[in-house]
Amino acid sequence: MNTNVMTTIPFTIDRDLLFTHLHTHLHIKPDELYAQDVENMIEQALKIGKPKVAYRLAYIESKGDDFVVVDGIKFTSRILRVNLEETFKVVPYVITCGEELEEWAKTFNHMLETGCANGIMEAIMHSARVHFFAKVEEEYHLDHAVNMNPGSLEDWPLKEQAPLFQLLGDVKGLIGVELKESFLMSPLKTVSGFRFSKKGGYENCQLCPREKCPGRRVPYDQNLYAEKYQLK
Repeated sequence: MNTNVMTTIPFTIDRDLLFTHLHTHLHIKPDELYAQDVENMIEQALKIGKPKVAYRLAYIESKGDDFVVVDGIKFTSRILRVNLEETFKVVPYVITCGEELEEWAKTFNHMLETGCANGIMEAIMHSARVHFFAKVEEEYHLDHAVNMNPGSLEDWPLKEQAPLFQLLGDVKGLIGVELKESFLMSPLKTVSGFRFSKKGGYENCQLCPREKCPGRRVPYDQNLYAEKYQLK
């Protein structure tokens, strides 16, 4: 098992997007006095932040109606199975904002400050993820690359974190991310998933009916599952 580790991922904070998020959820505007405190928090986070990722190239060995076997490990999901129809390789990964930022965020007690710290960590995670995806797409020649993440859909539940961590090995030892009995990860601002090629694109949001989701990227398509994923 050759799991790769990145511990020096370049990242930035898009202040416009961050303040849009803070204004929407916490009613903080960039021109308000409190915005200077947010700027100070941003500067601290940029110095402290050390996002990390564990990842590897893995190969699909077999496929059933609602499962795939990747390097000897079974993953159960009809949607994942269909999305992997035209490829033979995936890049499993776990990417985290890092223990350093989580400990920094714990130093804030005021609800408003805690909300700002969470927003800043989300922004750093987003930036690091974009850089990481660009790297693996070039490294492993992933054209039209898309994501699937355990727990993002009922069809691929959170318990599928367990085989993903098994596929990567000692994730805690490599990048400090622990998989709990609940299948949640620590640090909290951590994301796991598969990155792979898929013509035509794909977003988990297309199959998720959850309304008013802050992370929604595309509209829910209520007919998509029946059209592309349902067993005939």
